[in-house]
Parts: sequence; C-alpha cells; structure tokens
Amino acid sequence: MRIAIDIDSTLHHYWDQFSHAVREQFGIDMPYEGQTSWGITRLELDQIKAAVLYTHSDEVVAAAEPYDGAVDVVNSWHEAGHYIHITSHRSDTAFDATTRWLEAIGLRYDDLHCSFDKLTRCRELGMELLVDDSPVNLEGALELGMMGATIIHPWNRELVASGRVIGAAAWPELGLALAPLLHRAA
Repeated sequence: MRIAIDIDSTLHHYWDQFSHAVREQFGIDMPYEGQTSWGITRLELDQIKAAVLYTHSDEVVAAAEPYDGAVDVVNSWHEAGHYIHITSHRSDTAFDATTRWLEAIGLRYDDLHCSFDKLTRCRELGMELLVDDSPVNLEGALELGMMGATIIHPWNRELVASGRVIGAAAWPELGLALAPLLHRAA
C-alpha cells in the first residue's frame, strides 16, 4: 500500500511546540483540550504564521520527540514493503531540518515532501492512505478516494466518531487498527 504520513500532531505532539510559541510571542494561552475545531480563532492570521514559522525552525524541528511507538509502527510498515511518503504542511525551507529529524529518530521512508498542498502531491503519487491530524486533509483524502487514519485530537474527534476515518489514541493502537487493511494490501 502507498501510505502518506503527516508530521506535526501525527508523528509528534506539535501542539505543545505551537502553544509555547504563541505564549512566548503573544502572551496567549492555547490549551490543547480547548482546540476543538481545526480553525484557530483566538489568533490573527499573522500570529499563526509567526508561530508556525518559529516551530518549523531548525532547532525546534530537531527538538521534537516522536510519539511513543510511531517510529516502530511506520518502520514495520516500511519493512513489510509499503511505500511511505512523509508529507508536511511546511515550507520548503524546513526540508533539510525535517530530513535530519527523520534520520535522527530512525524513521524509514521512501519520499519526503514539504508543501502547503499535500493532497495534490498525494494524488500525484497514487497514495491510498493518508495518516494526518487535520480533518480538512482527511476529508480531502476521502474525496480523492484515499482512506484516512489519525491519532485522535480534540479537533478531529468528530471525524473519527463518524466512522469515516480510522482513529486511535496512540500509535501502537493505530498500527493494530490498520493491520488488517495493510495485511490485505501487502
């Protein structure tokens, strides 16, 4: 199977980095559990862009800790012969830092793409499954005929509850939930 995997809030807990940047730069608290929709309405667009730019700096990217089990699950998929496309809503200036981070955590993959239009790239590469936290991206993947899966967050709980995407609280459980699907595709 051809699997596309997001990074922020999918391979690591990005919200802590983002909320820290917002608190430091603008003095605004952004509690994780309070972010129940995809839109960040408590910030102006320029504030969001500044916080994201900071969190995608070389030093912050390097400091990210992958979720427990994420690397093991993705590496097991790669070892089973699945094509792994890492895709992130990051500017191309974050590509080198992202590559170094993936190498440092030992994640095996076939392709890395940093852009603001991951669905177009997924369609070009013939991706069959998108693992992402964004309900917007997951809905878009479904519309393009891909399957969707996610680590459950406050902003995507409703989509998981709808049964349209596979969700789990942690990577080991997500790996187990996707195992029958991936086994059939292998």
